[in-house]
Amino acid sequence: MSANPTPPASNSAVDPVELARALIRCPSVTPAEGGALALLEARLAALGFACHRLKFSAPGTPDVENLYARLGSGKPNFCFAGHTDVVPVGDTKGWTRDPFGADIVDGMLYGRGAADMKGAVAAFVAAASRFIAARGPSFGGSISLLITGDEEGPSINGTRKVLEWLKARGETLEACLVGEPTNPTQLGEAVKIGRRGNFYATLTALGTQGHTAYPHFADNAAHRIVRMLAAMLAEPLDQGSEHFEPSTLQVATIDVGNSAGNIVPGRASARLNIRFNDRHTPQSLEAWLRRHCDAVGGKYELAVELSGPVFLTPPGKLSALIASAVERHTGLKPTLGTAGGTSDARFIKDYCPVAEFGLVGQTMHKVDERVPVADLERLAAIYRTVLEGFFAGS
Repeated sequence: MSANPTPPASNSAVDPVELARALIRCPSVTPAEGGALALLEARLAALGFACHRLKFSAPGTPDVENLYARLGSGKPNFCFAGHTDVVPVGDTKGWTRDPFGADIVDGMLYGRGAADMKGAVAAFVAAASRFIAARGPSFGGSISLLITGDEEGPSINGTRKVLEWLKARGETLEACLVGEPTNPTQLGEAVKIGRRGNFYATLTALGTQGHTAYPHFADNAAHRIVRMLAAMLAEPLDQGSEHFEPSTLQVATIDVGNSAGNIVPGRASARLNIRFNDRHTPQSLEAWLRRHCDAVGGKYELAVELSGPVFLTPPGKLSALIASAVERHTGLKPTLGTAGGTSDARFIKDYCPVAEFGLVGQTMHKVDERVPVADLERLAAIYRTVLEGFFAGS
């Protein structure tokens, strides 16, 4: 890890579209840095940020580079958090534009990461640069950026470890805005104040292998697991709660490992994924699964894994500040919701109030990922207004 000496702040504002295009041209598919963090470090250092490149490792996972940059040393410290790593592009023949070309066509910026979430990262930097140009480097606090290269991957050597590094240094965050794409169809629809939990289970039904012509000498594990899954799917987990939609269970895989049609399988497994709300805990979910399996009867094995906990930052000053900025620049009053998948906000919520607002997510992870150029400018304006509101009393 390294820190840049803090140079005088630049008065030149950053163009979010130009920076987004430059970031998209960096092929930073998880866990590759691809030049994206180096690019950000250079831009932020020119604005006066002290930059730290942080590489973390863990057994069985790839090394990951991260960036933490901070302007100022006082409190409060307002943090923008996000990631520059992107998912693979898949078959490039399906793309109408180069996934790393950052082409602009009919007002749309194309490229992997345009929506998720290099566009928002560029808007972070643009907003900070414009705020600093207007207020100067002494504004009564600090602005920081926590940028990981491990959000789309295992999420082991990224945000969580940067936060631990900050704690060990005695640095605190007073508020954090994560730039994940939060809007379903148009900019301004939704601010995320929490996320459902992410829970995996592997269910294995055990029986006795045999000949399909003599089923009375066998015990069909496939039949057992089908009945167990049917029982689970027939009973809703819940009806939702005040801030969360109903929990859902999805069967992701079913496998008996049987290459012949005349063998009764003695073993059958299924991979399950539950996205759960605040009516559940990992322990209650495991108990719910076992209750349905026990009701069917027979031998089985159940292995469970919590990928991400459910969390909620109750509506308050941070969400109100973001919602007000969104309404000012889009004319829309955003909902304060919790829908969608998980994000690195699940780690940040243990350190400070956190909320999420970013671009429209319709094309994230898809072929021809793209965002309106106009939305990048509006997002930078929203983020700048958030900074102005946060430091208004300074």
